[in-house]
Amino acid sequence: MYPILLETIQQLEWEKINNDERKSTLQPLIDFIQLKINSKQQINISFICTHNSRRSHLSQVWALVASAYFNIANVYCFSGGTEETALFPKVAETLTNQGFNIFKIADTHNPVYAIKYSENALPIIGFSKKYDSPFNPVSAFAAIMTCSQADGGCPFIAGAEKRIPITFEDPKISDNTLEQSMVYAERSLQIASEMFYVFSKISR
Repeated sequence: MYPILLETIQQLEWEKINNDERKSTLQPLIDFIQLKINSKQQINISFICTHNSRRSHLSQVWALVASAYFNIANVYCFSGGTEETALFPKVAETLTNQGFNIFKIADTHNPVYAIKYSENALPIIGFSKKYDSPFNPVSAFAAIMTCSQADGGCPFIAGAEKRIPITFEDPKISDNTLEQSMVYAERSLQIASEMFYVFSKISR
């Protein structure tokens, strides 16, 4: 992994997550991953939010990084929304500051980004799409609802083997304020810590 990204990871405090309610929220995802590993099946996780522009992308990226960090193989992470918009530029900027190498591979109204966490790893392809996009899995996946609006407004996810609400506060609340960079960085690190907590609990 890139040196700056490793420095960011070293700042995470996933071992200090001691909120019992949050642990209970994360446990179903741990159970899903462990079950797939025990049965030697591919692990497909799709993170879903309303616009697929902020929290779902951060969750997708950090879950993949966590799986690589803990050497958990056959993990494939996706993201989607209840509608298609665009990956919010501040998300790419935040991840860049935290050590990722990010570049656009298509510059349209809905840009496509390549997000790399290591020189030799396949890039994560980041762009906004609906949760049922052909880019995403159609069966045997866990649908992780990262915002309460998507969780409440999308009662059925076709093909999902498991539906798990793990919601995060929207960093969008800080847009156009002096606190924006700080809020996005904090939300990214919170999501990173929780994804690292999840994968730290997996037995191979």
